[in-house]
This record gives sequence, C-alpha cells and structure tokens, in this order.
Amino acid sequence: MVVSLKRRNGLVDFFYWIWDGMERTVFIGTKFSFPARFVSPFGFLGMLTFVIFIILGITGALLMFYYQPILDRAWDSVAKINDTVPYGFMIRNIHYHASNAMVLLAVLHMYYQYFSGRYKIRNEIIWVTGVVLGTVTILEAFTGYDIIFSERAELAISIAASLTNSMPVVGPTIRDAMFGSGFADFILRFYTMHVFLLPIVMLGLMAVHMPRFLVFDVPMVMAISGAIFLTGGVFPVDLGSKFEPTVPPGITVPEWYLTGIYAFLRTQYDKFVTGVLWPGIFIVAIAMTPFIDRYKKFSWKDRPIVTAFGITGITQVMVTTYWGFYITPDVTKPLVARLVIDPIFFYLIMLLLVPIGFGFSYMMILLAKESERKAKLAASKGPHKASPINLSGKWINWLIIGLLAFQVYLNIAAYNAALSGMKNFALFLTGLILMVFAGLFHLYRHGLNEAKKIPTPSPAEPESPKPLDSKESPSLPQ
Repeated sequence: MVVSLKRRNGLVDFFYWIWDGMERTVFIGTKFSFPARFVSPFGFLGMLTFVIFIILGITGALLMFYYQPILDRAWDSVAKINDTVPYGFMIRNIHYHASNAMVLLAVLHMYYQYFSGRYKIRNEIIWVTGVVLGTVTILEAFTGYDIIFSERAELAISIAASLTNSMPVVGPTIRDAMFGSGFADFILRFYTMHVFLLPIVMLGLMAVHMPRFLVFDVPMVMAISGAIFLTGGVFPVDLGSKFEPTVPPGITVPEWYLTGIYAFLRTQYDKFVTGVLWPGIFIVAIAMTPFIDRYKKFSWKDRPIVTAFGITGITQVMVTTYWGFYITPDVTKPLVARLVIDPIFFYLIMLLLVPIGFGFSYMMILLAKESERKAKLAASKGPHKASPINLSGKWINWLIIGLLAFQVYLNIAAYNAALSGMKNFALFLTGLILMVFAGLFHLYRHGLNEAKKIPTPSPAEPESPKPLDSKESPSLPQ
C-alpha cells in the first residue's frame, strides 16, 4: 500500500492561510526555517529559549488568576494554587521548571556561541544584547521565586536589599525603588517587575538580538517541552515553609544560578565587592569578548587562548556554585558558623584555579589540534567511502505502528492518572507523550526526506548473445 505524504486537508490549508497572511505583516522581517532532517540542537538554542519564554508567559498568565500580591496572602495564594485549584499543581510545576530551563538554555546558548566563535560574524550587537538578555533573564527568574515569600525567598530578598544598599551613591535610591518601605511594598513591586517591566525589557532585547533567519525545529521544541513536563513529574517543586518573623529561619540556599554569588557572600568579605563588583566585571568581560578576540578562525581549537579562558571561567562558576550549596553537616555548630566560608581558603583555591585551569586547558587544546592534524593525515591515506546504514521501509512502518500504539497507551494512562489525582505522575506521562511525539515527528520527517530521494538506477547488464536460429544461420562459404 502506498501512502501519499503530500496530501493536504482543510486544517493544513488553514495554517497555510495564516502563514501567508502573516508574511504580509512585520512578521516578514524574520524568516523561519523548518529543517527537513535532524539538525544539532546547539545551533538553535536561542530559539528554544524563546519557546520557553512563551511557555512561561502562558503558564504565568494562568497563575495570575489566583495569585495575590499581598504580603500576608502571597504564600497562602500559592498554596491554594498548589493544592486546591484544578491543574494548578501542574501549571506551577511547568512554570517553575520552565524558568530554570530558560536560564540553563540561555547559559548554554551563550557558551555555544562563545566556543564556536559565532560572534565573529560581524554581529557584536547581537552578542552584547544576548549577554544583557541573559542577565535580565536571571533577574526575571529571581523576582519570580521571591514573590512566593517563603523562607527561601526572604533570604534572597534580604541579600538583594543589602547588595543594593552597598552600592555607592546610587545604592539607597535603587533599594528604595525596588523595595519601597520594606516587606509591605516589595511583593507588589517585585510582582510588577516580574510580570510587566522585565518581560517588556526582554521582548525589546529579543527584537534586537534575534537574527533574521531562525531555525524552528518542531521535534526539538516538543522534546524540550516534554523534558520540562518530565522534570516536573519526577521532581515536583516544593512550596517551602511560609516565612514567619517570629520563627527562627532554617538553613536554605538560593536557586542554582545564584549560589555562586552566595558562596562569595558567605565569606563575609565586602558585600559590594563580592556581590556586585565581581559579577559585574565577569559580565562586562563576557560582553567585550568580540572586541578582544583577534583570531581569524572560528574553531575553538584555532583560538586556544580564548577557549582556555572560557573553560577556566566555567570551572570557576562550577566550583563556586558547588560551594554555595555546601553547608557544614556538623549540627553542633551555631547556624552562622555553619554558613560562613573561610575566606582565606576560599580565595586561595579560586586564585589557584586560574593558572591551573588555564594552563591545563591550553595544553589540552594544543594536543587536540595536533591529534586532529594527524587524523586528517591518516584519513587522506585510508579509504574514502563509508557504508551507510539505512532502515528498510518495512522496519520503518513497524516502528511507526509501535510508536502510535505506545502513544495511544500513554494518552489513556495520563488521562486515568489525572482522574485519580496522581498529579505529578500525570505530569510525567504528559511529558513522556510530548517526547514520543517528538520522536514520531522526526521519524515522519525522515520518511518524507527519504521519499523525495530519486533512486539511483542500477548499471545496465550486458545483453547475452541470442542463440542463432537455423533459418538465420549464415551460409558458410563454399
């Protein structure tokens, strides 16, 4: 049975009508590319970050129906969303994990651009706006978990207030603008920044940062969405304890993207230097990379100094992040003593990491470059063809049938789980469904791409000589 892959129905025609209409608007300024085969997700991490931004906007708008930005009602309203509102638990989990995913994708996108040298293609403005956009993304996530006003949020708010107040000249003004008269005002102000001011700034930066041509890979979008759902099902977000001024606070740490700064602050050195100046220098150094990098080539192996500095920076971030999470397990010590990090030991380790990390990275890059040269030399003397591995049409059909059956089963299982109240399990199954859809879509795309290929004709076989008939036999010479 032959099935046409080019058949269009009314729904497909409707989407084409919308697409054609949008091309007559300002939407024409951006061209979307839908790849016909699998491409590496690293090439469009920025697009995936934008997709997560849309998911955050949708889930955040739904949460706004029930959240109350009032000091004595904030935590209770989130608890109501979590425990009472239909599907509120799922929406909050999606929103929380999507927030972490957006920060992670933004960081991965930045480092991919850094190590691949994409910023060298005359797009310094795109790179600088991307660094600023990443910083604003962290601020957006920071204000999001602060408005819950849990014990964890209170710690973050206290640290942010002390950091802004430590800034010379403009510090007190920024503190008053962000926090107002204290806890009575900050929730409403943070809420305004989280749902309006910072998203507006992010959209403006995205308008400048996004290139004209974007790659929109449907399976990868479904896969990243499914991964968020899966994470929410496996690691449901904890509401945390409500902040009570009369109750002594417990030991808590901020989100993972802020624990590096938290580690510096725990050394009890000057707050402005550790919490404002050094992170600011780090951000400015990253933003200035296109103007400092003078290498002509793009490969990370051809830019050893820049690459080594990038690896050293990642090492520093990883070490400080781990240190921000680490708390002395000795419960006999006072709370403050368990949180304080020995500044001499801490800064000595951080200083030693710079020459050791840079020297080791630089040496390994040179070895990788030499290994690549030898591999190319060996390949030039070896065989030039490789045997491709292709699935037959029969196996592809059976795989499609199996995936479809598994898809139906997962839909039924997710529906039954939702009815039975297994909220996190239902979220897990929903994420699994999206990831199966992603695999199914990619498989369909692969079959569509294979169907377009023109089969190579086999070489013509030489015709065998026909036997001579007795009537056609040539006469022998007499």
